[in-house]
Amino acid sequence: MTSENSGNSAKPPLKVLLCSPRGFCAGVVRAIDSVEQALKRYGAPVYVRHEIVHNRYVVESLKAKGAVFVEELSEIPETEQPVIFSAHGVPKSIPEESKRRNFFSFDATCPLVTKVHREAEIHHKRGREIVLIGHDGHPEVVGTLGQLPEGAITLVQTVEEAEAFQPRDVSKLSYVTQTTLSLDDTADIVATLKRRFPDIVAPHKEDICYATTNRQEAVKRVAPQVDALVVVGAPNSSNSRRLQEVAERAGCSYSVLVQRAAEIDWSKFDGIKTLGVTAGASAPDAARYTLNVETVSGADESGMFFPLPRQLRDNAAA
Repeated sequence: MTSENSGNSAKPPLKVLLCSPRGFCAGVVRAIDSVEQALKRYGAPVYVRHEIVHNRYVVESLKAKGAVFVEELSEIPETEQPVIFSAHGVPKSIPEESKRRNFFSFDATCPLVTKVHREAEIHHKRGREIVLIGHDGHPEVVGTLGQLPEGAITLVQTVEEAEAFQPRDVSKLSYVTQTTLSLDDTADIVATLKRRFPDIVAPHKEDICYATTNRQEAVKRVAPQVDALVVVGAPNSSNSRRLQEVAERAGCSYSVLVQRAAEIDWSKFDGIKTLGVTAGASAPDAARYTLNVETVSGADESGMFFPLPRQLRDNAAA
């Protein structure tokens, strides 16, 4: 704490609205616990293909415990140690390669991502061409595209691309979505597809996951009430980036995505009286402000739980 901030009288008041829910969802918890449990049972190293989740501090913590993160299985030497696939899902070629190399592998793919994979497979078996609404290059999109033969799925990222899309047969068309998208962006693209192709088959249940939906709805409630909003998350996290965008669209004049408090440019917050915070954040450093913290709740996620991969459960041996 600096001398200029040493007394409470020098600190301006700041009301903080904490969005709830925020932070880790059940799928992320499951993925992290999978690595933790594998390390506990089998010791280091445990190899993980791609970041288990898009959180630098989680990744660094797991590295310190013996997890080894790789981008491709070719980076892993011949080993009998566990190999884990990340929460984002992987193309079918990855478990196939793992099996060829006799790896002892676990799949930590979020069950809600797996749901999208299964939907795509069903559409394909029924002869439908598939539109995937998502962001090019995101690991989840790469994994979904890799579930089926090349050409079976067409990636659409924008309303403009939805307008330009030309299916092979308009009577045999379906769509699925990346689970971590902005609800508003997806709604516009879906509306365009449905207007152009009224018979397009939608997912049986919304693909955008409950956690993404709940966090975005909480931000929408908070954004009009605050002068600025901080989203704590990784820059390569689709979910976190969408929260920043949602805040600005919902009426917040300034929102920022940071991984930790040290990254905040406090000059951008001069004169603010109310600050929103979402994701895995705690309140900002109280050395700068006299805080009045209020939690703005949306949905209750306390009952959401996804079990670990079967081989990692405590009763697996039994």
